[in-house]
Amino acid sequence: MNLPILSVENLSHTYMLGTPLEQPALFGVNMHVGKGECVAIIGHTGSGKSTLIQHFNGLQFPQSGKVVVDGIDLSQPRIDCKMLRRKVGLVFQNPEDQIFEKLVGDDIAYGPFKMGLPLKEVRERVRWAMELVGLPFDEFRDRATFALSGGQKRKVALAGVLALQPDILVLDEPTAGLDPRSRKELLARIKRLNREENLTLIFVTHNMEEVAYLADRVYVLANGRDIYNGSPREVFGNREVLRAHQIGTPETVEILHRLHDKGHPVNPGAFEVEGAAEQILSLLKPQGGDAGVVRV
Repeated sequence: MNLPILSVENLSHTYMLGTPLEQPALFGVNMHVGKGECVAIIGHTGSGKSTLIQHFNGLQFPQSGKVVVDGIDLSQPRIDCKMLRRKVGLVFQNPEDQIFEKLVGDDIAYGPFKMGLPLKEVRERVRWAMELVGLPFDEFRDRATFALSGGQKRKVALAGVLALQPDILVLDEPTAGLDPRSRKELLARIKRLNREENLTLIFVTHNMEEVAYLADRVYVLANGRDIYNGSPREVFGNREVLRAHQIGTPETVEILHRLHDKGHPVNPGAFEVEGAAEQILSLLKPQGGDAGVVRV
């Protein structure tokens, strides 16, 4: 891994701390993300995923432990939150939480205008961000935001963050509400941004196909604790962890696990479609006896 652009050390957080309604959310979480990495955070509902990522751009500050973002220690007083939020762009799970202008173009331009950028550069950033997420500039810039579909609102929220050109992009369920075609298209655009622009990407998801497609590394959270991390191959190959914490797997992995349980010599960690296909095809090669017959 490269030198970390973001590190979390022994982070704990309790909502409504010091009141009778205290609700612990994180317990000693550790996490490190290298510059240019794509890291997925997975876990069941209530595991602390959203609370964790809210610490990355100062929506929450450490009560205990440390969060350091590109040299900025969020445990220290007098943090420059404007600078921090230019470095870390966070796209919420519900796009309505981030859209407040009447027109699409105005909403996406809001952040760059607040940065004091010239009008020409603001326009260029808005066009770039809209095209990146699949919203043609000339077609959507004057659309009313209230008239957009849920999927289109999600794209507008993402474009508004991308227009700030952050060093780290944090996504909470990035494709929720999108139809299959739009989901595939958006994931491809996000992957290209990570690979070609070296944008550090951190995303929370329940969709394991997205993890398999995008992630370099995966952190598994359960009950507010980081209980496992590794490459997608390592995580999907650890069936005990997945079962113990009710985490699903890509369909390719499930098929390979079923074959493995039946005694077939396959590697369940070969989660990518091409790798899984090679594993299955190897079982179909004639080897005598029941050659060519695979029972699952």
